[in-house]
Amino acid sequence: MTTTFTDETRERAREIIARYPADRSRSALLPLLHLVQSEEGYVSPAGVEFCAEVLGLNKAQVGAVATFYTMYKRRPTGDYLVSVCTNTMCNVLGGQEVYDTLAEHLGVGHDETTADGKVTLEHAECLAACDYGPVMTVNYDFFDGVDPQTAVGVVEELRAGGRPMPTRGARLCTLKEMSVQLAGFADEREGAVADGGPGEPTLRGLRLAEQHGISVPGYDPNTPIRSKAEADRAAAEAKAKAEAEKAAAEAKAQAAKPAPAAEPEPAPAAPGVAVPVDGAPPVPRDAQQAQAAGAAANPPAGDRKPAGDDAEAQERSLKEAEAQQ
Repeated sequence: MTTTFTDETRERAREIIARYPADRSRSALLPLLHLVQSEEGYVSPAGVEFCAEVLGLNKAQVGAVATFYTMYKRRPTGDYLVSVCTNTMCNVLGGQEVYDTLAEHLGVGHDETTADGKVTLEHAECLAACDYGPVMTVNYDFFDGVDPQTAVGVVEELRAGGRPMPTRGARLCTLKEMSVQLAGFADEREGAVADGGPGEPTLRGLRLAEQHGISVPGYDPNTPIRSKAEADRAAAEAKAKAEAEKAAAEAKAQAAKPAPAAEPEPAPAAPGVAVPVDGAPPVPRDAQQAQAAGAAANPPAGDRKPAGDDAEAQERSLKEAEAQQ
């Protein structure tokens, strides 16, 4: 069944594309995949087709990206994606036991969803929080130091319609709401980012730095981020300066060299003795002609876009975005 995306989604798609230069619109693909996931709860074939249409790509190019990143789900996913770390550190601390308990309690396995559509369970290879293990995340927000009982309590509260507070981070949201944020749009829920905070192990390094007076030299957090044009101009100026300094140094070194002494003329060769000649031997005429013919038949590779890009579709999306502004 083909999905017809809402007008709001199409308007947001145009806004996402307008964030990028006209010749780099394909960079909008990642947030666009999050956008279609925010409407359907996963990246469906219709979502792939939608992204290909608005960016002027073919479906194979979009599908290759969607299947590479695990955050893009290729089949319907529950409101809450519960990921349990079963990698080395968390596993030693009881992560596998947490996962096994949840699987038995929910009656689902890896990448499966409960019948009520609330929870999708998955085991994760690493959630990058070894100092808080064992950990699990709900829509990528952390619950630290969990055990089987606390993990079951979290999923039961989710299934009952509650939203338990993560150990670190803001208030929980559904997978669709999370996908809107990952597409680059603010969470408009009241108090959505009012709670949460960093964990104690995370703050340890900061406190040690303050205790010993360690800081980044010359860092100004209010330094504005330069535009791409400004950055390109600064890079070009730095390159030109470096090349000028290099040329001046080479000229100075060349001027400081003493004039080379005249080499004595070689003695005449004895009759019948071949004199060696520096350089490659002359190339036969037929080899030269073959080389020239090969060069003519194989022009240098151009900086073309991959097959399937449609410039007209890109231009159309950009014009629609400009019209909305």
